[in-house]
Amino acid sequence: MTTLAAALVLLVLAVSPALAFDANQTFKQGNTVLSIEGGGGTQSNLQGHRVQTDLDAWYIGLRYSLLPLQPAGPSILRGSLELGLEPTYVNYSGGRDAYWAGLSARGRWHFLSLGRVVPYVELGAGAGGTDLRAIEIDSSFAFLLSVGVGASFFITDQAAIYAGYRMLHVSNGNTDRPNRGFELDTGVVGFSYYFK
Repeated sequence: MTTLAAALVLLVLAVSPALAFDANQTFKQGNTVLSIEGGGGTQSNLQGHRVQTDLDAWYIGLRYSLLPLQPAGPSILRGSLELGLEPTYVNYSGGRDAYWAGLSARGRWHFLSLGRVVPYVELGAGAGGTDLRAIEIDSSFAFLLSVGVGASFFITDQAAIYAGYRMLHVSNGNTDRPNRGFELDTGVVGFSYYFK
């Protein structure tokens, strides 16, 4: 039993330096981030409409981002801003089979006080083409807005996996009729690599 305990103590001592994570270096001003992500979910009914299309969707994106500032902020709010551009493809199914494809801008605030676990909040906005013809929207152009929360886990000082919740809002901005718009509740998973 003492041999097993000693082996566990040695293993912890050997692994501890590898588990050390220097967020100041990973999130240093000027570093860049390459992320690939995917997600999916279903249409919500925030406005309480009696009839909706009941869309399901999945999406993929590839984001290139810059960390434009040094980590900043007090205590648990200490974090780092990430700003990026992401070509995104959304596939709709359920009530209609259709797509949205375009370019989104995304901003994230990473909270750096928990070591290798890095929670984030995010906002996104994109514009693109679509062939969705539904009671909520019928146009060849649509905006894709999003808000989300999640967390990354750094498997190395430069590589992280992440998962979170993202609400999407789709609208054509009244450039065409109808434009009731709709929301999707989605989950998202991804992988990011931080270039120093």
